[in-house]
Formats: sequence, structure tokens, C-alpha cells
Amino acid sequence: MTIKENDFRKIDLNLLIAFTVLFREQSVSLAADKLHLGQPAVSGVLSRLRTIFDDPLFIRSGHKMQPTARAEELHRELLPLLEQLQTTLFQQAEFDPRQASATLTLGMTDWVEMWLMPKLIPALADAAPGLRLNTIASDPFSDARRLEDGEMDLAVSVATAGPRWLEREVLTTMPLTTLWHPQQLKLTAPLDVETFAAQRHLMVSYREATSSHLDTLLAKAGHQRSLCYTTPHFAAIAGLLSTLPALSTVPAGLAADWQRLWGLESSPLPLDVEPFEVALLWHQRHSSDPAVMWLKDFIQHLVN
Repeated sequence: MTIKENDFRKIDLNLLIAFTVLFREQSVSLAADKLHLGQPAVSGVLSRLRTIFDDPLFIRSGHKMQPTARAEELHRELLPLLEQLQTTLFQQAEFDPRQASATLTLGMTDWVEMWLMPKLIPALADAAPGLRLNTIASDPFSDARRLEDGEMDLAVSVATAGPRWLEREVLTTMPLTTLWHPQQLKLTAPLDVETFAAQRHLMVSYREATSSHLDTLLAKAGHQRSLCYTTPHFAAIAGLLSTLPALSTVPAGLAADWQRLWGLESSPLPLDVEPFEVALLWHQRHSSDPAVMWLKDFIQHLVN
């Protein structure tokens, strides 16, 4: 049905509210008291209603204003509509995870997926069985744009800043850890900076860079490392370390599983690097979306 705007030109929502109060109270004075208006104002409202609907609507009978058949019909049709409008305008929809059926899109890098999803998916299947997650590959340089374009509802990202509409909530802080395979390199943890710099390295870079902040810090300490392989995917690193005499520095969230699954050794990074923040990002327009906000809180509670 197409809404005809001109049909509503004479209608004021307050008139309809006054009508329902008049219908309930069947008295101009009582309706005026409930509406916090003077009796002349309510009499004027009733006059306007009679003109709009071309019907007397209420007929005085003794001490009461009895509704006409037209008023009975209007009240029967209008009351559920006004109740629904009140709910829509003033009561935020509740999200029941046990009953919800929805698909939400999350953006993240492959290492975040490897770190987070083995915990999140089983927990989500139990808490919200009808909530389906669609994960897309993203990176901290494109997260803000893709959130703005509506390509994803949430991002789990190391991005630290963005436009004003970007909401950001820190999920956890995480250090970097250096890994190698003991059958490829006979090293003893913790590594010193000289040993670290002397090895070949595998590096993950989202923008095809051939150096990183670690190289800057090494240069300040008078060292330089050799990169033998650069990739945009963390997923390749563990397998490569098992076949190459090389080091790779990765988020500590990956280290425990990779050590268990691949038999890798680890060492704290022998450089003064602050732990980085992993944060949940979303567009401000989703702050009133109960499903997105529930998932944000669920991830936060799961990780912490």
C-alpha cells in the first residue's frame, strides 16, 4: 500500500491520543485532567475531530459522552495501531538469543579468525543457535571503509583510530611472540637481540611491505634482519616454520596452539615493543541494533 501524504495533512497524532482518552473517560473534564489540558482546549480538540471524521463521535447522555457507532469503529481500529506505534517509538526491541534468527557479518584477519573462532563458534551455538556468523577477510587499513559501506556489522581489528562515527571497544591486549621449529633451528629461549637479528625471518604484511616496525627498532639497536619470505596470510607461517630454518614473530594468541599442533618453540620478542590492542569496531548506526550489540558483548565476555 502506498501512503498518500495528503490524507494526513489534517491529522495530528495528539488528536488521536485525545480521542482515545475521550473514548475511555467519556467526559471532557476527565479527559482534560488526564491530558493535562484545560477543558476549553479539549473541547476544541473534540470539535476538530468531529470535523475531520464528519461525525459527532460523542453524544452527551446524562453525565457521560456516549460514543457513536463511528467512534466505536475508530477506537477499535486505532487502539492497536497506537499501541504498536508506542512500542516502536519508545520501547527498544529486546534480543532473545535463544529465539533469534539472524545472520551477522564479521570482518577479521586470518590470525584473528584462528585465535577467536574456535572459542566463539561452539559457545555461540549453545547460547544463540539461530544466530549465523558470516566472516569476511579484512585488514586494519580497510575496516573503517567497509564498516561504513555496510559490508560488515562488526570488525575484530588492531586498528587504533578512525572517523567520528567509528565505535571502538578494546577486546584484549596482546604481545608479540617469536616462534621457530626446534628441528630447523637449535636455539634457546629467551632469544637475545643479536641471535634474533642473525636469523632469517618470515613476515606477514597486509600492504606488501618489505620491512616493519621491528626493523626500525632493530636498526636503532644497530642490527638488521634478513627477510626470506613475506605473506599477507598468517595461516602459512606455522607450516613454513616446520620446513625452514627461520623465525617468525606473530601475535601471542596464536603461539599456544601452534606450539601444541606444530611442535614449535617460542621466545618473548627481544625488543621493547608494547602489547597491541585487539578491538571490536562497529558503525555508530549499529549501536541501536540489539543483535549486533548482543554479539559484541558476548565476544567481550567470552574473551575476558
